[in-house]
Amino acid sequence: MAAPSSNTCGLLERSIRERVPPLLTDLYQFTMAYAYWRAGRHQEAAVFELFFRDNPFSGGFSLFAGLHDCLLFLRSFHFTDEDVEFLRSVLPPATDPAFFQFLRSLDCSGVTLRSVPEGTVVFARVPLMEVAGPLAVVQLLETSLLCLVNYSSLVCSNAARFRLAAGPRRKLLEMGLRRAQGPDGGLTASRYTHIGGFDLTSNVQAGFLFGIPVAGTMAHSYVTSFNSLEEVWPQTLVALNGEPDAVDFISLTKGWLGRVCELLEAEPRKIREGELAAFLSYAIAYPQNFLPVIDSYSVSCSGVLNFCAVALALCELGYRPVGVRLDSGDLCRQSVDVRRVFRLCSEHFSIVTFDSLIIVGTNNISEQSMSELNKKDNEIDVVGVGTHLVTCTKQPSLGCVYKLVEVRGRPRMKISEDPEKSTVPGRKAVYRLVDTEGHPFLDLVSLAVEPAPEAGLPLSCYPLGCDDSSVSVTPAQVTCLRQEAFSKGQVTHPLCSTAETRAKVQSSLQTLHPRHKRLQEPDSYTVALSERLHSLVTEIRRGSSNNSDFLLAN
Repeated sequence: MAAPSSNTCGLLERSIRERVPPLLTDLYQFTMAYAYWRAGRHQEAAVFELFFRDNPFSGGFSLFAGLHDCLLFLRSFHFTDEDVEFLRSVLPPATDPAFFQFLRSLDCSGVTLRSVPEGTVVFARVPLMEVAGPLAVVQLLETSLLCLVNYSSLVCSNAARFRLAAGPRRKLLEMGLRRAQGPDGGLTASRYTHIGGFDLTSNVQAGFLFGIPVAGTMAHSYVTSFNSLEEVWPQTLVALNGEPDAVDFISLTKGWLGRVCELLEAEPRKIREGELAAFLSYAIAYPQNFLPVIDSYSVSCSGVLNFCAVALALCELGYRPVGVRLDSGDLCRQSVDVRRVFRLCSEHFSIVTFDSLIIVGTNNISEQSMSELNKKDNEIDVVGVGTHLVTCTKQPSLGCVYKLVEVRGRPRMKISEDPEKSTVPGRKAVYRLVDTEGHPFLDLVSLAVEPAPEAGLPLSCYPLGCDDSSVSVTPAQVTCLRQEAFSKGQVTHPLCSTAETRAKVQSSLQTLHPRHKRLQEPDSYTVALSERLHSLVTEIRRGSSNNSDFLLAN
């Protein structure tokens, strides 16, 4: 796949500046930055890490997403005069005016970001991003980076779970824009659900910005807006072969409708004329893209009959109808019934196009109902998902955090009464250990100064959450997970297109052992500390308990 075009990159960068200006952050970032500046500490070298504490949806993995936007955000980060003037109005009056001059001069030229590649399968407690630079600057970046990573990674992971539930055969259509948390939430969802495994989106702006294939035809409102055949205009259609004489398409379709009713022994009096008028009108407008929703009234008594009549008339004129959409009731049963009708028409009328008609199912689809599709007899080719996908109803937040791990070259650690909220100190490297079958089995977090583990050599490490007990493992392969992506104000790793990141997701998921990909009760993946890092944690904990008498010192 080609990298994003310069025009696309320009659109995305402008979009980032508009969506994530430097003021899109929490006020306390500025008050802390001022306190650092006031104390003369603002230029101290500091390192923060971004990670999450638990895998989402009670699952065995997550996907890392949002890096592309983070890099564009860092590259364009600066405060305008208008930004600074607003900050003057909201920060306490005692704030030194020189601080605002300092803010006006800030950028990310001194920031270095090392990151797991976007689209990689990741696990809880693994440091995904390391942000190093002047203390005040990297502190100010916290909220914005979390905002860009949290939802993107969550909805991308949710999409991957829907893809696993659906299996590889069915196409998946994201159609959640109207149910998303605002316009930006909708756009982000369309982008990252495609990266996570969805094939199509209904979101036109997402197609424009990210090159995602867009799809959609009609809603029930279009169908119910028609009442009679008199509302169809124009009433003729020219054959695809270019014959100059237009055909009376209504008469042609009515002829086919009679033959379909006779074949299926259907009652013509139950057919809705308004529905037929809607189908005719749409087919005349888009004879090559005819895919109506057929459950506005009764699927079996009207919808499928009207569709077959219009579709057969299109076939007679050389066009290829696409299929139908079902949006209510028992989708599995209805899809089987509709497919049976398609096959009967194909055999009886010798129209092979009916063998390739697709059936789209949309009806408040959840991960559970998607899984159940595979357990029931059905003929659904494409599934459209909205609410449960984009709002992540099973878990609305990933809970990424951004924690200080080093200042002035010295490790820093948060020691909490809640062990889950304690952090791991020091600047680190992260390695993925792979077994002889090519499956990752352990992510090793070590100090950056340590030598990398070697394939074929045993090593001792301490799995997180295992009560300080060590294990010995021997990897068949070792991969360094993080790489430099931003330095000296520039993106240092090529920006990937949406399609490239989507391919990365699928290749990364394919390497994961099935026991970690199970949607229900997956096996836990091991994340471990190296011996030296574990010793550092133990040392700092002991030092913290021993140095509590500083108030009594001279």
